[in-house]
Formats: sequence, structure tokens, C-alpha cells
Amino acid sequence: MNALYLEDLAVGQKFGSGRLRVDAERIKSFAAEFDPQHFHLDEAAARDSIFQGLAASGWHTAAMTMRLLVGSELKPAGGIIGAGFDELRWPRPVRPGDELRVESEVLDVRASKSRPNQGMVKVRTTTLNQDGEAVQIFVANLIVPRRTA
Repeated sequence: MNALYLEDLAVGQKFGSGRLRVDAERIKSFAAEFDPQHFHLDEAAARDSIFQGLAASGWHTAAMTMRLLVGSELKPAGGIIGAGFDELRWPRPVRPGDELRVESEVLDVRASKSRPNQGMVKVRTTTLNQDGEAVQIFVANLIVPRRTA
């Protein structure tokens, strides 16, 4: 798929991704480095937590989502360059053995008034598990170059 410029994007467009299987050891190694809480590190301790079992850190889910996004059908020219989030939610935990994929939908497209060579695209990206259940939802504002100023 060719790189997408601002002029190529429209409200309602949807983009999918491949799949990524979540491994218990990756959950633990990510957590050990970045979010060392017992429910991300130890199965026995996690059973007695709010998660009732080992769960990936939300930040690990965000990192896996980014990996899926980079390989997805959504290919803005210049890359996926974020200007910020309007929303970030984790409605359910990610577990070992889950198989994740992302679906992105364009919510808004607008040219920049101060920078005529680019614009902003608002995208809702939902990370889904193998059962089609949302495990992460975010609304991001992406900087996308224009083909013509």
C-alpha cells in the first residue's frame, strides 16, 4: 500500500492489522523493566489481585498496539507521528495466549492553518483480542503531510 497523504484520508475510512500473540514471558519481562507490579510479574500473586490472573501492563498493551499499527494498513506518509491523545482506555486485561489485532477509523481530517504542508488526522484505534473484545481504545491526533500545500 502506498503512503497516505492528508488528501488521501477521509472520515470513516477503516484500516486493519495483522495479529500478535501475547506470551507470558514477554508480559513478565516488560513488567520487570517498566511496570514491576506483582500482577504483571507473578502468576500466583496475580491470582489474588483485581485481575485474578497474570495480566499485561497497559503500557505493554500500548507498545504491542504500536507494533501492530506500524505494520497495519494505515500508512501515513512520513510515518505514524502522534501529536497527543484525546482518550486512552483499557477496558479489559490482556492475558498470556491472547492474540491481538488493531482496527483504526479516521474520525477527523483537517489541514493546518499555520503549517500548510501538513494537517491533523484524528484516529480511533481499538486493540482487540481473539474474541473480538476491546482491550485498549485510544483516540490519537496524528500529524500527516499534505501532498500539496
